[in-house]
Amino acid sequence: MAQLSDDCFAFGGKLLAVEQAAALIEARVPVLEGEEQVALRDAPGRVLAEDLRAPVALPPFFNSAVDGYAFRHADLAAEGETRLLVVGRLQAGAVGAPVAPGTALRIFTGAPMPAGADTVMMQEDAREEAGAVVLPPGLKRGANCRPAGEDMQEGAVALRAGRRLAAPDIGLAAALGVTRLAVRRRVRVGVFSTGDELAEPGRPLGAAQTYDSNRFTLMALLASLPVEVSDLGILPDDRDATAQALAGAAGTHDLLLTSGGVSTGEADHVKAAIEAGGALVFWRLAVKPGRPAAMGVVRGTPVVGLPGNPVAAVVTFLHLARPLLLRLAGAAPDPLPRFAATADFAYRKKAGRREYVRVALAFGDDLPVARKYPREGAGLLTSLTESDAFAELPEEVTQVAPGDRIRVLPFRAVY
Repeated sequence: MAQLSDDCFAFGGKLLAVEQAAALIEARVPVLEGEEQVALRDAPGRVLAEDLRAPVALPPFFNSAVDGYAFRHADLAAEGETRLLVVGRLQAGAVGAPVAPGTALRIFTGAPMPAGADTVMMQEDAREEAGAVVLPPGLKRGANCRPAGEDMQEGAVALRAGRRLAAPDIGLAAALGVTRLAVRRRVRVGVFSTGDELAEPGRPLGAAQTYDSNRFTLMALLASLPVEVSDLGILPDDRDATAQALAGAAGTHDLLLTSGGVSTGEADHVKAAIEAGGALVFWRLAVKPGRPAAMGVVRGTPVVGLPGNPVAAVVTFLHLARPLLLRLAGAAPDPLPRFAATADFAYRKKAGRREYVRVALAFGDDLPVARKYPREGAGLLTSLTESDAFAELPEEVTQVAPGDRIRVLPFRAVY
């Protein structure tokens, strides 16, 4: 377990800015202990526990980068064509005899350069005539060759600890002859929804109920992260039951996520339940949608209480739960992707808080154009399925006009 102290964050403000939340998490949350060795096929998405150093050079030998003819550069005439006798053929995986002066060897991509040869002419730039090859002038020594260690020197750090392993990383490890990697253990995350108004999908709806979607959205968001997820179901609108459930789950999880029950209503019990079992770190984030978000510690385990509205839950997951989880997992900081776009809408907002406006993106020759979703409301699930990104409007911005340059966060890129 993480075993955080109740006051590990030591934040006394009323509204927490996004950057403040990230700084607190990075400075105060410890990396979980524990690592294991896994096969390459099981390593994608895991966090590398220690630097991987190259046990061999890559490539391990001097080789041809193209299909062509290997020869001694000293034999190439400075002006006019050069005619060399072709003395053999060398494919990848085979070793050829040395190349004598005045001769060339037909060679294929990846084949080791034979002794004596130091240059390759691409086959499309040469022509064969009666057992010889005719080469044009002007090629530099070493052209179309890959020296040993061009990609990676033996002993160099190939992958740094803290890296979340992706397909190219697995390919690099395999190319170095590595079969297993040391990775950090997965973070054990428990996910709750809260509220008597929620029904489990597949079961009959009560007269005043809707189906729970947030729990499934959160588990889907977690699917691409280095976690083991426990579906802990729906908590009733009862303070004592909520407090008992959080305390019980804290003993077997590294992080708890809840959605709903963190606002100021009489039936919102998550904030009080966190305080009953530990300490509330902060309550309310300076963003819209997503202000009623809470973070606390219950029995040494961090708890993130996300809002009940689906859009607000996604926004606060990305800015609170995701960086907290990556920190626990020992992953290197991984900022959310952002890029510039041109606004195709007018919008007004209050100063002092960051707002996330759902937009669809149209790509052309210049900057992508961001078109605002036509309806407001943090409870509109279709605003997420029919949008591509959040337009991120900083605290100091009070209005946006068509044609303004804005910054967008493509949330589909982190799903």
